[in-house]
Amino acid sequence: MSKQPQPISPMKNFFAGGFGGICLVFAGHPLDTIKVRLQTQPKPKPGESLIYAGTIDCFKKTLAKEGVKGLYKGMAAPIIGVTPMFAVCFFGFGLGKKLQQRTPDDILTYPQLFAAGMLSGVFTTAIMAPGERIKCLLQIQAASGTVKYAGPMDCVKQLYRESGIRGIYKGTALTLMRDVPASGMYFTSYEWLKNLLTPPGKSHNELSVPSVLFAGGMAGIFNWAVAIPADVLKSRFQTGLSSDSRLLTFLCLFKSGKKTASI
Repeated sequence: MSKQPQPISPMKNFFAGGFGGICLVFAGHPLDTIKVRLQTQPKPKPGESLIYAGTIDCFKKTLAKEGVKGLYKGMAAPIIGVTPMFAVCFFGFGLGKKLQQRTPDDILTYPQLFAAGMLSGVFTTAIMAPGERIKCLLQIQAASGTVKYAGPMDCVKQLYRESGIRGIYKGTALTLMRDVPASGMYFTSYEWLKNLLTPPGKSHNELSVPSVLFAGGMAGIFNWAVAIPADVLKSRFQTGLSSDSRLLTFLCLFKSGKKTASI
């Protein structure tokens, strides 16, 4: 393992994470909209076909029916929450590392990095859960043909009127199930890849931009490989496509993909 660079201050992690989060939303929200619509599309009735046959089909139909704006439905909610969410994520990771270091020069093992990453997932859930709830509801309403919410604030008001604060935070447990292990995987794989790409005797700070982008991109793939099962359950639960019974929601974990789609 290469020499670990000097730790960055939590405040710098806060601002770097916030800026990175905004960039992520702008770049990834269209694909996120497609993801949520595929995850939440209802099971077809006998003789009917699915609304979307796959990713490309969903993209084409959304673009044809709603234009480019359709791909950015619900973006206001994550934009509002992404700066504090990603800032807290990187802050939590930095704190998790510091809690395990006796001195700033201590080199953390991969299990320790995983633990620090999981802590960041715990930190972000309080911000992530309501933002995800609002985002998912806004993303699917146009495709369903019924427009119930005029925007993020109207969505918050209606949810609060109907169910109080619990309605806004619906799906928190599943968000936690998704983000804690996924964040641990993301940060661990990111550090592992940076170590792998750093020549002996060199520092991570000397890595080229393409190398850093590659490490970050692959870490994102590892992150979603862990996160996607819980994310499917979260999206369906938060949009009301599964029973409000938590027991039935968690039982989805033990059902086949076909049976899960029918809940």
